[in-house]
Amino acid sequence: MPRGYAGKILDVDLIEGRIREVKLPWKTLEDFFGGRGLAAKILWDRLGDHWSEVDPLGPENLLIALTGPLTAFYPGSRVCVSGKSPLSNGVVGSTTSTEFAMELKAAGYDGVIVSGRAEKPVYLLITDEGCDIRDAGHLWGKTGEETIRLLNREVREELQRSRRGPQREPGILYIGPAGENKVRNAAVMTKLFHAAGYGGYGAVMGSKNLKAIAAKGFSPLPEVAAPETVRILWREVHRELIKRDRMRRWGTGYGGYYVAADTSSEPVRNWQEEWHDERRFGGPNFQFRFWVKPYHADFNCTTSCMKISCIKTGRWKGDITDMPDYELEAYLGPNLGIFNPEDVVHLSAVIDNLGHSGINIGNTMAFAAELYQRGILTEEDIGFKLEWGDAEAFDRLAHMIARREGIGDILAEGTYRAALKISEMKGVDALRYAVVAKGIGIGAHGIRSGRDYPAIHSYCCSVQGGDHTSIAYNPIDHMRSELTTILHDSGVYCMFNIYPPGVFDLLWDFFTAVRGWRLDPEEWYSTQARRIIHIQRAALLLGGPDVRWRPWLDDVNPERFYEPLPTGPYRGMAPGKGRVEEEVKRYYQLIGWDERGIPKSEELQRLGLDSVNRKLEEIR
Repeated sequence: MPRGYAGKILDVDLIEGRIREVKLPWKTLEDFFGGRGLAAKILWDRLGDHWSEVDPLGPENLLIALTGPLTAFYPGSRVCVSGKSPLSNGVVGSTTSTEFAMELKAAGYDGVIVSGRAEKPVYLLITDEGCDIRDAGHLWGKTGEETIRLLNREVREELQRSRRGPQREPGILYIGPAGENKVRNAAVMTKLFHAAGYGGYGAVMGSKNLKAIAAKGFSPLPEVAAPETVRILWREVHRELIKRDRMRRWGTGYGGYYVAADTSSEPVRNWQEEWHDERRFGGPNFQFRFWVKPYHADFNCTTSCMKISCIKTGRWKGDITDMPDYELEAYLGPNLGIFNPEDVVHLSAVIDNLGHSGINIGNTMAFAAELYQRGILTEEDIGFKLEWGDAEAFDRLAHMIARREGIGDILAEGTYRAALKISEMKGVDALRYAVVAKGIGIGAHGIRSGRDYPAIHSYCCSVQGGDHTSIAYNPIDHMRSELTTILHDSGVYCMFNIYPPGVFDLLWDFFTAVRGWRLDPEEWYSTQARRIIHIQRAALLLGGPDVRWRPWLDDVNPERFYEPLPTGPYRGMAPGKGRVEEEVKRYYQLIGWDERGIPKSEELQRLGLDSVNRKLEEIR
């Protein structure tokens, strides 16, 4: 067994109420690492032969939460959540920062797989002594804040009785009302305002009647291969990370003004614009008015990029959230026509408590607001006026979506499926206003100005659709490449902690010192990462049962990204469709896909993915 792993995973069947421990084969860990890569492998092995028939919100789908070999050792502890995505019908590896990952590993497990559906709401409690399925009827319907408070108290009191002494709170993954009601873009939440937001796995937990997974470990972390080398590398990485003054001081929240004013790539009113010069939206207006904890770190993290905000007076007094980070600042601010920091803090707190994905719910609400602006959706359809900048209206809409009330029931299907339904209802093409890729909302980084980090084909070819953290990029061995992101998501640590470039160079040695065998960059980009991305691509193309993506024809940007920017220093800029198609074809060649974007047969055979190769014959 390689080092850095606990060596076993919990496999929970909620129908049978059965819990067993699964040992991980050495070869599987060598080829697929952990996190995103291992989740793709598990999903394909169990569901791949009939992938198109698996309902993401049915009992057969798996809810998977995995750590990786570097989790809790490398700075920034995270967990990767995966399954068949209710949004894309593919596989998304969605990571979030949390102590849950460290607690799970200290309890002796690398992850948990949940299948089936419980008859009534339940939660899982994982400790060194194993896993129990507990009643969660008293937690069902509770907001995030209420769930954390109740579950922390319950678990701590139990552990105090059994362990005879004060106990710290467990690590918890949970869902809010949005997940309970199977809102397709609902997030798996942790620590109130951290979220595994991409993929819609909160809805998968809701479909299983699984309210939460709590973990508390009392054992040491797994052994590493070279402890002294790990300590030396750990100190060196920390020395570099602590120099990142802007990131440590502001987190990503510095981007709320910068990304719009400097790079013209921030969503404004459903991406109708990408530029603004609203200086009141700069970082100091959040910091000095709302921050109550300027440095908030997850386990073993030097960067401490999260900040805690609280509204101290007025109608929304007591609302607590993160700073917010850039993505929520953008998607719950300018994207909704809102430039008042207090309104953004409030909406962020609302979204956190309901268990929405901040990016995807912001994407959907702005889509609805533009349809209202254009008269496609009316006040009668919605139940009230939905005008840009009206925080109370968007607050109301977020609750309607979480509860699937009225128009919220349609919007709860996510932007893409809602656009299809509204097009049918209204006899118009609503898809032209849906800024999504493969059913998933585009992250808050546009491509039209060419000044932000995604390339013009980044979202077209990503196996995770609109996920801004996992983008297609040429060359494929670049730090921004999706193959590099797969490394981070499979090692399962914070990708913000691999900058500057000198730190990234240390990463390969860190893997070797922890696991005990050399991780070669060339081998990673040519072989190991490609195994993972080809499985994800195959699952995405097979899709089903309600949506399938056509190779080549669906590898496109949303229509809005071909419209020239109307304002700002890069006014008039937008990529031409022909230029995008050229980059898409070039990416196909580099990654090992054929001219239609299907993984090549000889490539799959080279990588030992024979079952994937056979299944793809259905669409070749």
